[in-house]
Amino acid sequence: MQDDARYLKRKVTAGSLDVHPTEKALVVHYEVEASILGEDGGPMLGERKEGQKIIRVKSLCPTTDVAALARKVVEECKLIPASRLPQVEHLLYYLQNRKSSPVEGKVEKKEKRAVKPKDLTPFEGMELNEEASITRMEEYVELLYEGIPEKIRGSALILQLARNPDNLEELLHNEAALGALARVLREDWKQSVDLATSIIYIFFCFSSFSQFHTVVSHYKIGALCMSVVEHELKRYDVWREELRKKSKAYILLFKAVLCLYSLSWLAPDLCGLHGLHKTVSLMLLCIRESAPENGSLRRDQDKALRKYQGLLAKQEQLLRVSLYLLLNLAEDTRTELKMRNKNIVGLLVRVLERDDEELLVLVISFLKKLSIFLENKNDMAELDTVERLARLVPCDHEDLLNLTLRLLLNLSFDSGLRAKMVEVGLLPKLTALLGDESNRQVVMRILYHVSMDDRFRGMFVYTDCIPQLMQMLYDHGGEDIEAELISICINLAANKMNAQLMCEGNGLKMLMKRALKTKDCLLMKMIRNISQHEGPTKPLFIDYVGDLAAEIRTEEEEEWVLECLGTLANLTIPDLDWELVLKEYNLVPFLKDKLKPGSAEDDLILEVVIMIGTVSIDDACAVMLAKSGIIPALIELLNARQEDDEFVCQIVYVFYQMVFHQATRDVIIKDTQAPAYLIDLMHDKNTEIRKVCDNTLDIIAEYDEEWGRKIQSEKFRFHNNQWLEMVESRQVDETEAYLYDNDNDRTDLFYSADGITPGDGSVSPDFFSDLQSQNGDSHHAGDVNDIFDQTSSSTGRPATAYGFRPDEQPFYQYS
Repeated sequence: MQDDARYLKRKVTAGSLDVHPTEKALVVHYEVEASILGEDGGPMLGERKEGQKIIRVKSLCPTTDVAALARKVVEECKLIPASRLPQVEHLLYYLQNRKSSPVEGKVEKKEKRAVKPKDLTPFEGMELNEEASITRMEEYVELLYEGIPEKIRGSALILQLARNPDNLEELLHNEAALGALARVLREDWKQSVDLATSIIYIFFCFSSFSQFHTVVSHYKIGALCMSVVEHELKRYDVWREELRKKSKAYILLFKAVLCLYSLSWLAPDLCGLHGLHKTVSLMLLCIRESAPENGSLRRDQDKALRKYQGLLAKQEQLLRVSLYLLLNLAEDTRTELKMRNKNIVGLLVRVLERDDEELLVLVISFLKKLSIFLENKNDMAELDTVERLARLVPCDHEDLLNLTLRLLLNLSFDSGLRAKMVEVGLLPKLTALLGDESNRQVVMRILYHVSMDDRFRGMFVYTDCIPQLMQMLYDHGGEDIEAELISICINLAANKMNAQLMCEGNGLKMLMKRALKTKDCLLMKMIRNISQHEGPTKPLFIDYVGDLAAEIRTEEEEEWVLECLGTLANLTIPDLDWELVLKEYNLVPFLKDKLKPGSAEDDLILEVVIMIGTVSIDDACAVMLAKSGIIPALIELLNARQEDDEFVCQIVYVFYQMVFHQATRDVIIKDTQAPAYLIDLMHDKNTEIRKVCDNTLDIIAEYDEEWGRKIQSEKFRFHNNQWLEMVESRQVDETEAYLYDNDNDRTDLFYSADGITPGDGSVSPDFFSDLQSQNGDSHHAGDVNDIFDQTSSSTGRPATAYGFRPDEQPFYQYS
C-alpha cells in the first residue's frame, strides 16, 4: 500500500467566504480534488467534491475585539488563507452589528432543548503512544490473529483511524479488516472488556452515519451488542452480591468484637488481667480466622471495593459504547422492533440503577425514543420505570434532568403511569422545578397531564404549585398567557380547595381585572370554574356581577360571552338581587332571543337555559320570566333538543323552579303544556332527568287535583304494563306447575289483589293511598338530602344530566 500511495493526489481549494444566515457563524466553501496519477506523473482519473465548513463564533458580542478574533479564526482554520484576513474581519464586524432575527432565536431555543448524549471520546486505558496510519492497515489486521494483548493493540490502532470520518469510506472497502474485527468480537468479547470496547467503538463510528448502517447490520454487530449488554448486566449483579457478602461478613465480625468487649465488662471473672488477656486473644483469633489469606478483613473489604469500582468503570465504558451503537441503529424502526423483541426496554431499565451520569443520559435518551410506541410504553410500565426515574428528579446534571423530564412527559400520557408518578412523590418535586427556567415548560406539561385526573387535583393543595402559578399569571402583564400555564390553572380551578387558594388575598380581583381587560376566554374559563364551588369563594363574585352582565350584552365573540354567561349562571347566591340585574342590564330579551333553536351555538344556548334556572330561584325573577313568554320558548327548545339529555335536564329544572313558586305555578300548570311533557319524561332512561321530573310532578300533583289524577294514573299504567309484559314473556315449565296450584288459566292472580281489583286494571289507581315509586326506583325514608330538595342547604341545581357536581368531593377506593 505504501507503493500505491505515491500515485494518489489530494488537493483542497478554498472557495467563497460568507456569513451564516441565522447563526453567529462564518461559512467557508471549499473544493476537494482527488486524482490518481500514472507512472509518468500525469493524472489518469480524478474526482471533485464541494463542501462547506461552518465556523461558529458564539462568543461574539458588542465588546468583542473583532481584529483579534479574526486573526484567531485565520490561524485555526487552514481553509482560510492569511491574505483573506481583512475579509474575515469585515464579516465578523457585520455579524457583531447584525440584529438577532426571530428565526435565530427560535433556532437557538430549539438547539437548547434538543439534548443528545455527548460524543464518545477515547476511554481510559485505550490510549496508545503510537499514531496509526491508514497505510499500515495490513499490519493492524495481522495483530488481530495474535494473542489478546496484540488484539487489543491492533483494535486500538484501527480505532484511531475510524474516529476520523475521512477514513471510514476506505475502511469500508477493507472487508478483510471488518471481517476480522467482527470475528474477534464474536469469539473473544468475554475474555477482555478493553478488546470488546475497542471493536464495538470502531463499529460505532460507522453507525454514526446512516449510509454505513448496512455494514454494521451485515456483520450482526447489533445482535452482538445486545448479548454483550445482557451479559454485563448479569456480571454486575454477581459483583454486587459478592460485595454485599463481604460487607455483611465485616459487619458480623464487628458485632462479635463488640459483644466480646461488652462481656469483659459485664462478667466479673473477666475483669482481671488474665480475663483481659483471654478476651483480647479471643478477638484476635476471631479476626485471624475470618481472613486467613488476606490479613485484616477491613483491608480485604477495601481491596474488594476498589476492584469493584475499577471493573465497574470499564464495564460502564463498554455499556455506553454498545448502547450508543444500538441507539444509532434504532433510527430504522424495523431494527428498533427487532431490539424490542429482544427486550431492549428491560435492559435499559436495569441500567437506570447506575450512577454514571453520561451513561444515564444515553440510556434515558434511548428510552425517550422508545417511549413513543405503545408497546414500549407498556413494557416500561410493567418494569416500574417511573420509580427508577424518580430518584433522578431533581439532579445537578442539567442534560440528565431535562431528558428525565421529557421521558416522564412521554409516559404521563398514560393515566396509570400518571398515578404512579403521584404515588412515588414526584408531584412536589415537579412543583419545585417550576422556578427552573430551562425546564419549566416540560414540567408544566407533565403537571397539566396530572391535573387532568380528578383524583390528583386535590393533592396540589399540599404543594406550593398554586401560589407559583398565580405569580406567573401576575407576571405576564399584558402578554398572552402560555397555553400550558392557563391549561393547568383551568384544571386545578375545578377543585374546591384549589379554587379557595386561588382566591386568597387579591387573587380573584387580579384574575377578573386581567380577564376583563384582555378579553382572554381561557382566563375567564378558569374564573368560571372557580365560580361553580359552594363556600367562601362564591360570595366574592358579588362585586363583579355587574361587569359580567355588561359583558354579556356586548358584541364580543361568542366564546367570550359563553364564559361570562356561564360564570354568572354559577352564582346561586341567596343575597343576590337577580331582579335588579335583569332589569338594569336588560337581560330578559337577550335570554329569550338566544332560546330560539339555531340562534347560537348549542353551548351558548345551554348556558342560557342554566342562567334562567339560576335566576328563577328568585320569586320576582320567575314572575318576570313567565310573563315574558320564555316558558313557551323553552317548550319549543325542548321539542327541538329532546334527544340531548343535557338540554332536557336543565329545561326540566327550570320548570321545577317555576312550579316551586306560588306566583308562577298557575302559569306552568294552566297556561302551558309543561306538565304533559313532564309526564312523558317521567320514565326517561336518564336518572337525573327522572329525579327532576319526579320532584316537579309531585308539586304539581299536590296543588292540582286533575293533573294529580293523570300523574297517578300514568304511574299505575306504567307499572301495570311492566307487570303484564313480564307475565306474558314468562315461559311456564312443567316443573313449575305447582306454583300456580295447577290452575294456569287464572292469570289474573298475577296482577289482582285478592279479587278486589279487577285483572283488566279498570279500577282507578285512586284506590291506592300510597304513591308507588316508578321505574323500579327505591326511595328510602331516611334519604332527606335529595339534590332537588329546596329545604336543604344546597340550592340543588344539577350541573349536568349525568349526576356530576363539580363541587362534590368524589370518593375513590384505593387499594
